[in-house]
Amino acid sequence: MVFKRLLGALGAGGPSVDTVLAEGPVLPGGTLTGEVRLGGGEARARVEDITLELLARVEAESEEDEHEGVVVFERHHVGGDFTLEAGEERVLPFALAVPWETPTTELYGQSLGIVLGVRTEVALGGARDKGDLDPLVVSALPVQEAVLDAFGRLGWGFRSADLELGRIGGTGQRLPFYQEIELTPPPALAHAVNEVEVTFLASATGAEVVLEADKRGGLLGGGHDALTRFTVAHADVPALDWASEVDGWITHLLEHSSAYGDHGSYYSHADPYGGGHTDHHGHTDHHESRGAGRAVLAGAAGLAVGAAGGLVAAEVIDEAGDWFEGDEGSEDGDEE
Repeated sequence: MVFKRLLGALGAGGPSVDTVLAEGPVLPGGTLTGEVRLGGGEARARVEDITLELLARVEAESEEDEHEGVVVFERHHVGGDFTLEAGEERVLPFALAVPWETPTTELYGQSLGIVLGVRTEVALGGARDKGDLDPLVVSALPVQEAVLDAFGRLGWGFRSADLELGRIGGTGQRLPFYQEIELTPPPALAHAVNEVEVTFLASATGAEVVLEADKRGGLLGGGHDALTRFTVAHADVPALDWASEVDGWITHLLEHSSAYGDHGSYYSHADPYGGGHTDHHGHTDHHESRGAGRAVLAGAAGLAVGAAGGLVAAEVIDEAGDWFEGDEGSEDGDEE
């Protein structure tokens, strides 16, 4: 993946930057590698700083409406404080640590409709120039594949995925947003629940799996949300009977979780342009997962996104440069 751009800080004849990412997707907690290739312009230029940014398009909910904005969730210093001579070519390799909570953009090679990007910012001549957006593709961790595969084997279907600005109380969440993967129930559970949203909060040791069920109402009352949380260690993934494990999670969620009338007791949402995030800690059911056996990852038939999902994602990617450039004014607040 490549983007190349003439730096505008010095006008026509100025230096150019060509950022090349290693081919293929990365994993949460993995390393994004590549090179920043600089080409000298017609005159000598002082390069003060070169920084890579990881960006995400997120949604923020409020009581009145929903907003969309851009969050810079990781920065990596590549180099700087050197002089680029006229016509000089210089290559700066980089290895960027991808945060463990970075959202998954694809499952089994099929897009989930989540758009992430990498952008290069170069400071020279007293000005900063932001490069074009380069799409970042992130594959699922084994624990994420195992859980979603088990849902698929149990008859659940993929509905959508998005990124929500805010924090989930009572968890170890580190990024200012989280990913929700919405699943539709099998026929046997359609009377009890409209959908279940799955959120993974990965770390170096494992992953917290947060489940939220939109439960249907009965004759004596309306529907409500139920929430629960489970923890799985990376080392335990090969030893679990995942279909049985997830089936137990679903039963626990639907039968034993407390009802929450509104997300405020568990989730904290913020204005995407406001810059601050406040945790709201609420009660969660917590279960440490242990067991034996392994779910075979065979394509997650019930969770296949299909060609239509890929088409939508491709269209969003085509427009990504426009909305990143258009939202620059909101990023400073998001980074705090």
